[in-house]
Amino acid sequence: MTTEIDRDKLTHLLEHWIEHNHSHSKSFKEWAEKVKEAGYDELAEDILLAEKKMDECSAVLEKAREKL
Repeated sequence: MTTEIDRDKLTHLLEHWIEHNHSHSKSFKEWAEKVKEAGYDELAEDILLAEKKMDECSAVLEKAREKL
């Protein structure tokens, strides 16, 4: 079975994933601050790294969206 994929569907998916990633990135940053305040500096650094990676992922998806 072949699923039909059109430009509108791809645009919708990419925009959804980008927005979803931005939401996660924001949450990571907020939690990193809370975790750091609680004295878990190294854990906070890891969460901030995850935030950075999520932003990088979003940038790749944004680049993909531009190709449509």
